[in-house]
Amino acid sequence: MRSRMLPYWLLLPAALWLFLFFLIPFLSLVATSLYDPDGSVLTGYHVTWHFANFPDAIKAYGPHLWRSVWWALIATALCLVFGYILAYTIAFKTGRWKNLVLVMVVAPFFTSFLIRTDAWKLILGDHGWVVHALQSVHLLSQDGRILATPVAAIAGLTYNYLPFAILPLYTSIEKVDRRLIEAAGDLYASPFRAFLNVTLPLTMPGVVGASLLTFIPAVGDYINAQLLGSTNDRVIGADIQSLFTTTQDYAAAGALSVTLLVVVLAATLIYVRKAGTEELL
Repeated sequence: MRSRMLPYWLLLPAALWLFLFFLIPFLSLVATSLYDPDGSVLTGYHVTWHFANFPDAIKAYGPHLWRSVWWALIATALCLVFGYILAYTIAFKTGRWKNLVLVMVVAPFFTSFLIRTDAWKLILGDHGWVVHALQSVHLLSQDGRILATPVAAIAGLTYNYLPFAILPLYTSIEKVDRRLIEAAGDLYASPFRAFLNVTLPLTMPGVVGASLLTFIPAVGDYINAQLLGSTNDRVIGADIQSLFTTTQDYAAAGALSVTLLVVVLAATLIYVRKAGTEELL
């Protein structure tokens, strides 16, 4: 009897952790989204099942939500391209330097997220070398700029979440049996054809994992937009933070938070299903 109960006792700490720090906060957030919108800090908030909070919040902040999703999609695509190239190079080309290169990939995590993002203000500044280089090759006008534009915000998202894409891609690519690639070459497949038919399908779990690890935090990120983007290009994370802390409109903030959660969850389920890797769930 004791041996049968042992697995459940081992799962108990994790179950308690999820209950205390995920389920209860989630239910509290859902309750917040159904507050009476006429409530305030002085008069108090009450759950009145006011479902109209959701369409009202989407109507007021919908463009910011879709901007967040769009920027996160672009950053995820860039992370996949650059991350796959780097992960492939690390797995197959670095040899005895593999561990050193992996340490270099992880090294940025030892610096604060805010410091790393703020450093990009110097790199992309109007007097930085990036702007001067682009102006010298006439890819940017003499009075053009990168900082305080969507390009800068997306560049910050790509940089900050690139390691989240590289590591799962590297793990997946390293497991590929090189003899399969050699066999594709023996069957007169070009390197590109062998990549599409052999390497890429075998590494799809890593691609899906990298996509999720990049997209999910990027869609709610507002630090890059706040430090690198324009004040006119607000994202949903900044709205939620402002509604909770500044205006204290808890009903709208809760409705936006739940809406964002549903959008991310739906996009994740659709993507995983279309990618043909349902076993990741």
